[in-house]
Amino acid sequence: MHPNWIMQRASLTPERIGLSFGTQQWTFQQLHEEASSIAQKINTLGLRRGERVALLAPSIPELIMVIYGCMHARLEMVMLNGRLSEQELAYQVEDADVKAIFVQDQELHKLQPDDRIIPFSKLQQVEVANVEIEQEWDEQDTITIMYTSGTTGFPKGVRQTVGNHSASAISSVLNLGLVERDTWLCIVPIFHISGFSILVRSLLYGMTIRLYEKFDVVSCAAEIIDGTVTKMSVVAVMLEHILSELERLQQKAHPNFNAILAGGGPIPVDYLQRAAKLHLPVSQTYGMTETSSQTATLANEDAFKKIGSSGKPLFFNRIKINKANEADREGEILVRGPHVTPGYIGRFKNKPSTENGWLHTGDIGYLDEDGYLYVVDRRSDLIISGGENVYPAEIENVLLAHPAVKEAGVCGIADEKWGQVPVAYIVLKENVDKECILDFCKTKLANYKIPKEIVFVAQLPRNGSNKLMRRKLKEIK
Repeated sequence: MHPNWIMQRASLTPERIGLSFGTQQWTFQQLHEEASSIAQKINTLGLRRGERVALLAPSIPELIMVIYGCMHARLEMVMLNGRLSEQELAYQVEDADVKAIFVQDQELHKLQPDDRIIPFSKLQQVEVANVEIEQEWDEQDTITIMYTSGTTGFPKGVRQTVGNHSASAISSVLNLGLVERDTWLCIVPIFHISGFSILVRSLLYGMTIRLYEKFDVVSCAAEIIDGTVTKMSVVAVMLEHILSELERLQQKAHPNFNAILAGGGPIPVDYLQRAAKLHLPVSQTYGMTETSSQTATLANEDAFKKIGSSGKPLFFNRIKINKANEADREGEILVRGPHVTPGYIGRFKNKPSTENGWLHTGDIGYLDEDGYLYVVDRRSDLIISGGENVYPAEIENVLLAHPAVKEAGVCGIADEKWGQVPVAYIVLKENVDKECILDFCKTKLANYKIPKEIVFVAQLPRNGSNKLMRRKLKEIK
């Protein structure tokens, strides 16, 4: 059993600031009281422990209050990505079979009409029903469900339990350390595991979250320079913007600032070199939705000794390379540990998440003779655009639904701003212009998944089994 994190934190450090947003701030006691009120309103609505709800809102304090309220009420939360299309969101809501959908009022237009929708404004108006908040949680209970795109083109709902989140947070602090008045600058979306994991760390560590609704490079740079924050999580494109802003201002990071966790793909060596000059300690990390954030992290002091590495597995975690009996032998990365999901929901509820206790990541990599992980290819065909995972199969499925498209293949190409962007290669059944296809995609895909270029070709590269060879698409002239 685990103590109720919110209640326990409020008991231990009630007057410590738990959340800061703009000029507003809340103590852990205030967060607990607000969450308790929301939990009681949830009870009035007839929602009970173990039932599933969906949440759709940007990264604002109101979302955190609702999240903590749902945790008090012991509900399973499906974290919806507001960047997805209406059709994509509808799939996740139906696949998860939720009882209610809590939505910030300004986000209502993103959803199809549904009787289960409860705007945040309506939730606040619900009468409070007296209900006792449970003081203990079972580590096997699911807290969050986050959808990750699959190679089949159908997103999978990944379960993350009390035990998963707790193991991830503890492993992280054993690696990064904890200092008095630590403050984590949260600029990554809370609906992503990178964002939600910051909430968990805050409750377990007693750490302040400095929350931003969106990434604001000017404000973030100012916080780093002034030393008002000590840690943050970024993807490569965010890191580059911060570096450029500090360089423009000819300023360095404050001595209080002690760690940047950089994930979502490899960090260019040039970024690391620039960061070192600015006194920005960057720790490259490797993880996924199925591992509740980090699995391996490269310590800042190893950044140049082990260039290109994602580091060693964190304390409770294990990594091995499938069928590799020696160092530097490439193969599929396998992961084991208490942070690994126990399984999926909906369409994939019967799909095992592990084999003999090991999660098969689908990523290709190797361990060097010192045990440092190097990721060679993330899920082979995966496109990482601005830190977002984009699977070619998902885009191809949409393209193939267009009546003029006979065949479609998608791959990622390098992009200076986003790291990678998707490009589509299409064999037509009938003449159609590129804009028509792009307009079709815009109704079914999130903006970051829409191909940045359409290339019409006579045929697609295939192997002897007639399977599409995506890695050969870039060679088409």
